[in-house]
Amino acid sequence: MHYERMPIEIESPEEMGYDAITCNLTESSFTDARLDDLDLDLTGLVLAYGDHLGHPGLREVLASDPGAGAVTPSDVLVTAGAAGALFAISTSLLQAGTHVVVAAPNYATNIVTPRAIGADIELFELRFDDGYRLDLDRLAATIRPDTAFVSLTCPHNPTGTMLTVDEIDAVIELVESKGTRLVLDETYRDMGTPAPLPIGAGRSPSVISVSSMSKTYGIPGIRIGWIMTTDAALHETFLAAKEQMIICNSMIDEEIAFQVMRQRDKRLPDIRARIDAHREIVSRWIAGEPALGWVAPSGGVVCFPRIAADSGVDVERFYEVLTTNHGTFVGPGHWFEQPRAHFRLGFGWPDTPELEQGLTAISTSLAAARS
Repeated sequence: MHYERMPIEIESPEEMGYDAITCNLTESSFTDARLDDLDLDLTGLVLAYGDHLGHPGLREVLASDPGAGAVTPSDVLVTAGAAGALFAISTSLLQAGTHVVVAAPNYATNIVTPRAIGADIELFELRFDDGYRLDLDRLAATIRPDTAFVSLTCPHNPTGTMLTVDEIDAVIELVESKGTRLVLDETYRDMGTPAPLPIGAGRSPSVISVSSMSKTYGIPGIRIGWIMTTDAALHETFLAAKEQMIICNSMIDEEIAFQVMRQRDKRLPDIRARIDAHREIVSRWIAGEPALGWVAPSGGVVCFPRIAADSGVDVERFYEVLTTNHGTFVGPGHWFEQPRAHFRLGFGWPDTPELEQGLTAISTSLAAARS
């Protein structure tokens, strides 16, 4: 494999230093939680090697999700975040020259890891002018007899758009008919509107679902994600990959994840209420900002506005003013191999005053960058 660092990681807030940022609108997650706010009891925890599949109680909770369908606890593999899950999937199913179809724009790992392996990666472009909607006929035309899998994300990062249940079922029917698989990154699933979509893996053995604790629950520091698949042979392959990389997860991380997910029904309403309120704030703001266009997000905590070509805004000057004069950071388009006239705006991580201050800074910077 040929590894290269990704711009989204090189330029991330944690690498730059959070204390250097006044308004952080780069994040694609809910606000980071503090350990003492989680109401945990870790007393008596034995720090041994854990179950290689993952904490049995956590797998039970995940499989009991109302949308899990046919998924059972034995179909769940707990991983080192969604990133670890995606790495295990790619290294298990791809090799140099293997054909894979990946929706773009996308979270960088979904693209960069297959590329590092040397896979024949075909980017399926989701288009701003089409509202980032999935064109099933165009997707079908990209699938070849040797396609290892199709990779989609829903809710989508960085646009916040969502597939419908009917669209997901149509994609599942398509991959089944073509003899391939669907890797469905569901990391933002619990932030779907008006309610979470069904878990893809519970609808077909041809679907591999991926998710994590990082985004909805604001605890990326515990590095817990998971793979779900009802294909037993494939599940065993992913377990072998995990064992060769890390054997098992941290017992502390898994216990925290278990206790948080056991309280999911208590935590989620407040999380979703604030996300919805912040999405509305962004919607009202962008409706009054003529220099920007967007496809309104329907899930998650991000959107992907575009600076209008006829706005007179110098894009590079905009970023310079925004960061230097206002200490406000967004995720520039090149993080997603898109033009820098696009930027990812995260509205779930900041509190309301910081979000509103950051939006004002964006408008001020757009005005200052007009020629």
